[in-house]
Amino acid sequence: MVGLLEKKKQRVDSLTFSEKKRLQLARIILHDPDLLVLEEPTQNIDLESQIIIKRVIAELVREQKIILVLNNYVETAIELTSRVYSLTKEGLRQIEVKDEGDLNNGEVAVSVQEEEEILTRPIRFEKIPAKVNEKIILFDPTEIAFVESHDGVSHLHVKGETFPCTYTLNELFDRLQMFGFFRCHRSYIVNLQKVREVITWTRNSYSLVLDDAEKTSIPLSKGKLNELKDIIGL
Repeated sequence: MVGLLEKKKQRVDSLTFSEKKRLQLARIILHDPDLLVLEEPTQNIDLESQIIIKRVIAELVREQKIILVLNNYVETAIELTSRVYSLTKEGLRQIEVKDEGDLNNGEVAVSVQEEEEILTRPIRFEKIPAKVNEKIILFDPTEIAFVESHDGVSHLHVKGETFPCTYTLNELFDRLQMFGFFRCHRSYIVNLQKVREVITWTRNSYSLVLDDAEKTSIPLSKGKLNELKDIIGL
């Protein structure tokens, strides 16, 4: 199952790191457990081993085994499963993940009645889609720290990770403005709830510093400074 048959006469210490990861999985499934807890099963291993481990996990799921994968990166997690949970300071919450075929042009399908209800609401609650391989991950606007446009592609920055989005920066701003997002630069949209400081570097140079661990700095155009002051009441 783990593709090590040809290595059966080799010593373990002669195996590569990736092969040792596969052997580690083999030792676990050898006992036919009903529950498996795997920590970073595909981290830092070669492509062949990634494919094999994903295939083994899929087979175990078909056998109705329960598998808990602990992972630091959302993108890696949704490659393994569509049931992904994020552990934050606020607790454990499920992240909405859809197969690409379940979506129509990146939009969540709604009934006519639901569509009418949405149109009559004073506040809309929209998910923002990002594509990871053949899956679509749906983010709450409040999760997004900022959006950056690079080489014509919009990138969502969420909890230190970056996800490409099919919407243009203008389209995203139209969707996100009501949630407190500000077009601070021609290439950036920022969630003002995530901003900790406004810094003046020179007479014509300004930055917004976020309240994340990296103290991420985002450029603020000179022409946007007065607009920002009006928004925050200065």
